Amino acid sequence: MQEIKASTHVMRLPPAQPYEGFMEPVAATQRLVDLYRRNTQFIREHFLQCMRHGFPAGERYRACYPAIRIRVDTHQEVDSRLSYGHVVEPGLYATSVTQPDLFFDYLVEQIGLLIKNHGVPVEIGESSQPIPLHFCLGDSDGSPVIYPESSGHVLRDHFDVPDLADMDDAIVNGTWQPKKGEPLPLAPFTAPRVDYSLHRLQHYTATKPAHFQNFVLFTNYQFYVDEFCAWAKQMLMEQKGGYTALVEPGNVVTYAGGRTEGTPPGRLPQMPSYHLMRDKHSGITLINIGVGPSNAKTITDHVAVLRPSAWLMVGHCAGLRTTQRLGDYVLAHGYVRQDKVLDEDLPTWVPVPPLAEIQIALERAVAEVAGLSGWELKRIMRTGTVASIDNRNWELSDQSEPVRKLSQSRAIALDMESATIAANGFRFRVPYGTLLCVSDKPLHGELKLPGMANAFYSTQVGQHLHIGIRALELVRDMPPERLHSRKLRSFIETAFQ
Repeated sequence: MQEIKASTHVMRLPPAQPYEGFMEPVAATQRLVDLYRRNTQFIREHFLQCMRHGFPAGERYRACYPAIRIRVDTHQEVDSRLSYGHVVEPGLYATSVTQPDLFFDYLVEQIGLLIKNHGVPVEIGESSQPIPLHFCLGDSDGSPVIYPESSGHVLRDHFDVPDLADMDDAIVNGTWQPKKGEPLPLAPFTAPRVDYSLHRLQHYTATKPAHFQNFVLFTNYQFYVDEFCAWAKQMLMEQKGGYTALVEPGNVVTYAGGRTEGTPPGRLPQMPSYHLMRDKHSGITLINIGVGPSNAKTITDHVAVLRPSAWLMVGHCAGLRTTQRLGDYVLAHGYVRQDKVLDEDLPTWVPVPPLAEIQIALERAVAEVAGLSGWELKRIMRTGTVASIDNRNWELSDQSEPVRKLSQSRAIALDMESATIAANGFRFRVPYGTLLCVSDKPLHGELKLPGMANAFYSTQVGQHLHIGIRALELVRDMPPERLHSRKLRSFIETAFQ
């Protein structure tokens, strides 16, 4: 153990580990795992010791996140078709890393691309970023540690605690400014930012981050959850699709064949999630985000750190055209962003474009599941602009101005979540798409009344959900370089996807 003496205290750290170069991505990733385990164990053990025997006056304990760095000295010619896996100019690039065992496959892929595209070693060592105590305790191993807040000791005198200054989104927002001598960012998120979201995901969804899959469906109705769970359990019983288990809130697991383990929570969390698992996280996650743009931003802020391959919104909307019928589909190709929650992170003058790969998959899925094509498909699906607002009861205000704006924008549907999910997909470089189902037409006197709603739900929810599932299956079959295209990349991007 190292000891660093200051005027008022002694800092105790695990033995320093110098950076080591690797030309093999699996070995490099395993080194990250070993460093992270050693350093988090160091903090945890000393905290437990302090809890048992008291906090020694003048002693602090610290261990830092492991890190990846790469130095590129030349302007190398890199395949211009690639959207990630390389740096754009000479320099030193680095990122801190947390929970590398959770991200093992992702890290092997990203490190492997760097080595392949630049032909130089990737270096693994320790960053200067302390690991906060709270992110070492958690309940990821099933044994949470709880300390009394009134223990009489000031925790931050002895251990590092989370610092919000280390958890911003400056890199993905394009506002990051380097300090003199500081490496350029290698990944879109720093380790503290990732840790923060991993802990939030467990809180909001009541499932562990390890269960999340790379293909995500967001919905805003429980009906979709019921249909998804019934279908998922049928797939597992019949052992179809390569799916291995369904994980529900409380980390209740149903395995292929029907065996179940775990205890459901006493009450559902704010945004319950359901994970139909498949090898290498290639299954489907469904999250019921509830109503409103704030929920949509909250959950996508946190899911984004898992670097999913795609996410889609399948929910309900108000149809704005007289020719639409209840149950018709709306494939969004543009968004009027009046939700306000992302205005500071992504100004409203920034367009959120449709992604061809996602649009084609959604249209093809509608055709396959509904059994329609060509001109007949147009009877039930319309492509156009979706407006998202933050006022659920917008109908109760003076409608003259909002209706005029909706008409000017050529909007064909109105909801509260889609623009937020698409805008955060754009911001976080996660391929996104929206397929909504018309559940009422308030501008034309067709309000969502109980009788109408029940008939609508009984006939349309199942088909709509299976369209979303089929679209994600089609997306999953695409080559990664096609799905993760250059459309979402800015002038200077991180090498990691």
